[in-house]
Amino acid sequence: MDWTTAGGVGHPPSGGFPHDALLYDSLDQLLGTVVPFVRDGLDAGDAAVVAVRPDSAVLLREALGDDPRVVVLDEDRVYGPRTPAAISAFRRLAKEHGPGGGRRVRVIGELDFGPTERDWLEWERYESVINEALRGWDLWGLCIYGADRHPDAVLESARRTHGQLVTPTSRTPNPAYTDPATYLRSLPIPDEPLERTPPRLLAGDVTDFIGLRHAVAAELAGVAASADLVEDFLLAVDEMTSNAVRHGLPPVTLRLWTATDRLVCTITDGGPGWDDPFAGYGPAHGEDLSRGGMGLWLARQLCDHVDITGGEHHPGDGTISVRLTTHLP
Repeated sequence: MDWTTAGGVGHPPSGGFPHDALLYDSLDQLLGTVVPFVRDGLDAGDAAVVAVRPDSAVLLREALGDDPRVVVLDEDRVYGPRTPAAISAFRRLAKEHGPGGGRRVRVIGELDFGPTERDWLEWERYESVINEALRGWDLWGLCIYGADRHPDAVLESARRTHGQLVTPTSRTPNPAYTDPATYLRSLPIPDEPLERTPPRLLAGDVTDFIGLRHAVAAELAGVAASADLVEDFLLAVDEMTSNAVRHGLPPVTLRLWTATDRLVCTITDGGPGWDDPFAGYGPAHGEDLSRGGMGLWLARQLCDHVDITGGEHHPGDGTISVRLTTHLP
C-alpha cells in the first residue's frame, strides 16, 4: 500500500491529527502495515518515530534494517505513567523531529494499558482525548493493537477512538469512530468503596487553606510511601481545593481516606462546575503558563486517577466533585 495516498484519501490535510489503528493478529499483518507506513513516510520527507514494546521494537528494527532515520524510543519514555505527560511527550516529538514544510512525524505507538480495568480506563480516555489535544500538531499516529495482547474491552475502545482503520492493503474510515466529547462523556466514573466509609479527615466549608494543608499533611505523615509521592498528592489536593474555592460555589468540603494500597481525596463544591471532557489534559490557557489554569492539569500529572462528577452531563444533587487517587507501592 502506498501510504502517501492510502485509501485514496491522499496525504492527511495540514492542521488535523490523523489517528489510525491497526488491530492485528499475525506478525505478517503487523510488519506488512507498519513497514510500508514508515518507508513511504521517509520517502515523502516525513520523520518516523517508533515507541512500542521492547519485543515489537526488535521486530521492527530488523524489518526496517536499522535505518538511522527511524528514531526508536523506549515506550515508557514516551507514554510515561500518566496521560497528560504522554500528550506533552508527543508534542515534544513534533517539535524535536518535525521536518517542517508541511511534513509530519509519523509515530508508531503501542500502549501498555495496564493490569486492571481502572488502568485501562485512563488510557481509553487518552486515546480519545488526543484526537483533540494533538490537533494542529504535525503528527500522524499509527497505534498498533495485538489481538492477543489486549482484552476485548480495550480492543473495542480502539475501534471507538481512531478515525481510520488500517491493514496491509487499506486505510479506511472507521465506522465505529465516536466523536471524542461524546465518547468521553459516555465513559463510566469508577466506584470507590472508600467513599462509603467514614473519612480519615473531614473538612467542611473550607476557607483556611493553610490550616487545611497542615491538617491533610498531618494525616498523611504516617503513610508508608515515599516523601515525593505524598508531597505530590498533597500538592494535587491543594490545587483542587483552591480551584473549588475560586471557581465553585460554597460550601467546599474535603474528605480524605487512606488505605494500605491507595490515597483518596474528594473535594466537593456547590457548582456550577464545567462541561469540558478535555479539561486537565493540558494547561487551560495553552502554553502561556503565566495565565494560570494549571490546577487540574497538574492534578492529572500528580495523581494516578482524577475523576470528576457533577455538572450538566453528570446531574446529581447540584454539586461538583473531584476525586483524586494515588496508588501506594
